[in-house]
Amino acid sequence: MSKEWEFDRDGPKRPSRLIRIKEVQYRTGLGRSTIYRWMNQGKFPKSVRLGSFLVAWHEDEIESWIAGDDDDYLRRIV
Repeated sequence: MSKEWEFDRDGPKRPSRLIRIKEVQYRTGLGRSTIYRWMNQGKFPKSVRLGSFLVAWHEDEIESWIAGDDDDYLRRIV
């Protein structure tokens, strides 16, 4: 369900948690429609399907998007 452990120069990094739409909305300040529209346009990280009606996002991908670490997303927004 979550990513495998990754290592960097400081040692192991904890795997990313999966967060649901309400948490994504809270952290980004975006509405549900905007999240899905931007996701389909490639401007927002893709969700992960966990069941027929259950999706979530990798927390580290959302945090990177918020921080602007992924310039590719930012270039597509502007």
